[in-house]
Amino acid sequence: MTDTPAPRIEAVSPLREAWQQFLRNKPAVAGLVLLVAIVAFVLYGRYFVDADPYRIVWAPLSAPGANEAVPLGTDFLGRDMLVLLLKGGAPTIAVGLSAALLTVIIGISVGALAGYFGGWIDDLLMRFTEFFQVLPALLFAMVLVTLFAPSLVTISFAIGIVSWPATARLTRAEFLRIRELEYVTAARSIGAGNQRIIWKVILPNALPPLIVSAALTVGVAILFEAGLSFLGLGDPNTISWGLMIGQNRSFLLEAWWPVAIPGMAIFLTVFAVSLVGDGLNDAFNPKLRSR
Repeated sequence: MTDTPAPRIEAVSPLREAWQQFLRNKPAVAGLVLLVAIVAFVLYGRYFVDADPYRIVWAPLSAPGANEAVPLGTDFLGRDMLVLLLKGGAPTIAVGLSAALLTVIIGISVGALAGYFGGWIDDLLMRFTEFFQVLPALLFAMVLVTLFAPSLVTISFAIGIVSWPATARLTRAEFLRIRELEYVTAARSIGAGNQRIIWKVILPNALPPLIVSAALTVGVAILFEAGLSFLGLGDPNTISWGLMIGQNRSFLLEAWWPVAIPGMAIFLTVFAVSLVGDGLNDAFNPKLRSR
């Protein structure tokens, strides 16, 4: 009688398991495909059309389809809407990414220190966080952009400054939960310093919800930039989707397309980012994996 060999069970890495869970979320996969398509359209579409967005190509406010050379029509100056859409996509996405990065850096730094050390450090940093949290975000961003002159850098900075408190609170909650676990206590017992414990022991295990928060912050930042540009506080020297809406808003009753087309681009981008963020939430959150 021969012994039957036990079946070998292959271990699945956490990242691979999260990716497999993400792929089970069909809306999230659709959002990822849409987001990749938008980025590809922005990065490579300019090679297939005339890439000069400032050139007047036809009569102002020509409707889409009125001229084959300008399939999406023209804006209030007679510029090609398709070229403007391609040219304005990169700055819009760049503002979203850079503002989200600044939000994550500030939020994680403040939340990690508050959650790990606790005590008076936690009280001080949380009072500082609450001060920024109670400020009207859009109004405060408008003040910052006005003070430092509108540009993509100042807009990204302003959005990041008003958006970090939520990330800080989330980071603090994760650090409060993790700092008393056994592997953190073991790291302390072998002499690991606070800096090593914070950034190399606790933070990697707190990253999943922070990744989801960062993904959603990109969409919020894009909407913020569009709002500032709509109010006339966008960078006038750099074309963005928000600036296109702001420049053409006075002609909305005469022509809908110069506002609707960039508005739809912003909507699709934020919608795709939201779907991806929801998929990441399901992938990294074990409690939601059975949903």
